[in-house]
Parts: sequence; C-alpha cells; structure tokens
Amino acid sequence: MAERRVTQRDVASASGVSPATVGFVISNTPTQTISAATRERVLRAAKELGYVPHGIARAMREGTSRVVVLNIDASLEGNYSRSYIQGLDEELATHEHVLVIKHGRPSEDSTARLTHMVSPRAIVEFAANYSSGKELADGGWHDGLAAHTATQLSYLADRGHRRLAMALPENPTVFARIREEFARQTVERLGLPPLVTLIVPEPAAGGVDAVREFLRADPVDAVAGFTDEIALRVLHCAATLGLGVPDELAVIGYDATAYAALSSPALTTVYIDAEAHGRRAARRLLGLDESDLAGAPARVLVRESA
Repeated sequence: MAERRVTQRDVASASGVSPATVGFVISNTPTQTISAATRERVLRAAKELGYVPHGIARAMREGTSRVVVLNIDASLEGNYSRSYIQGLDEELATHEHVLVIKHGRPSEDSTARLTHMVSPRAIVEFAANYSSGKELADGGWHDGLAAHTATQLSYLADRGHRRLAMALPENPTVFARIREEFARQTVERLGLPPLVTLIVPEPAAGGVDAVREFLRADPVDAVAGFTDEIALRVLHCAATLGLGVPDELAVIGYDATAYAALSSPALTTVYIDAEAHGRRAARRLLGLDESDLAGAPARVLVRESA
C-alpha cells in the first residue's frame, strides 16, 4: 500500500492555521501579510511532516510546466556533458524544476510528441550554440568551446611542437567542424604553420592505413584529437606503425574520459568543468540573473602521450 501523500490540510492542522494560510506561506504569496512567527510555524510543520508541493497543481495555477527537457546526442556524451547536466539539474532543482533528459537526435515528430505528453517549460538542445552565428555564445574565447580548444592546441605549442594536426572522425559533425575551425584560429594566433586535418576512420585497419598515408604526405609533430576516442585511435595507429609517442608523434585528447588514463602510453587530455555552464543555462531559461556564475578554466591533465 502506497504511503498517503502529506497535504496542505495536514500542515494546517499541525501548525494550527487554515489551509489557505499554508498555501500563502508555501507559495510565498507577496500580496499576503503573514507574521514571521506564523510563517516559521508553518514551514517547521511542513518540514517535520515531509510535505512536498504538488507540482502538477502548482503548474496548473502558474500556467506553465516545471519540467525542462534536455536533448543530447549520445555522440556528445563525456565529462563536459556530465558536468553540464549536473549543473543544469541542480540549478533547476534549486528553483523547483525537474530535468528530463532525452537521448538521440530529435526529429520534429518526436519533439511534437514529447511536447504534447509532457508540456515542458522549455526544451534545451545541448549543442544549440554550435550552429551558424552562435558559435561564441557559450563563453567563446573566455571559457567556452573556443577557449577549451585553444587550451588543447596551446599546450602542444608550449612544448615546442610546430606542425599540428587535428584528428577528426569520418563524416565530421557540425560540432566537430566548429572545433576544427577554432583550432585553425588558435594555430594562426600562435604564429604556427596552418593546421592540417587528419581523418581517422574505423575499423582499426582503416585507421592505420589513413594515418600512414597522412604522415607520409604531410608529416606533423603532434595531433590534437577531436575527442579522447579519436585521440586513442591515433595512439593505436601510432603503436601499430612503430612510432614513438610522444618523441616522434605527440597526441593529446579532449574531454578527459575515464579511458584516457588506461591507454599505453596514458593519454594527455583536456579536462573541462562545465557545471557553471549548466547552471547558467538553467538561469537563462528561467529568466534569472546569471552574472555571478563564473566557469572554471579548462586544464590539461598531463600524462605520457604529449
């Protein structure tokens, strides 16, 4: 038998006030003058009884849902997305909203069905910034994707590498191409020769052939992976080809996945704490001030590969 839900009437009975007064206190109604002592008594009773406001009823009163949906493509999942989701979820919860995560690339039909069933307050696209004209809307060269990419490439340059490549998967996404463009701009700012692009396909044999032909045609000092996964593919190919890492070819990943530390040599990578990004997104969609939320700078986890 399910435990009976504690109601405002229960809180009213426990605190010796009317249910209406409880409602005014719980919803913090600005037009009602309630003494501090009465307010404290109601809130104490609500806490002791374990009262939780009924979200559906509140949403009906406010004319808006308290559900926020996040669309995220599985290919973008990593440390950045995990910390972003943590910040988004915690900040929404602070303001009495619930986060629902929907995996996979959304279609118009799936979005319409979701909206009909849930009626969310907002649907957030995880990579929404990374479309034409919005690439720097996430913090740009200060603490956004551009800055994180610059951290990756600048690390290689600081260690004396001049001929740099960015390794991408086959059929790169728009997100990958934007990272590549930020990498090109970073290399230009550093006064290095133009960045070159290395496509690393699957399976492993295809990747080895591609890396062999690439290095034969355009030898480079170091490779920056689009993600840790791509960087690990490059490490595998380098080992198969008998290349010394990092002496003959330095390799750095991106987004600090758990597998990066398990490779041999262990993969140097970029760690990004995106909790503040998620919190800023939550406040933005709720129409709240976000100026006090500063993001932590990206940092390099130095290991053996670069």
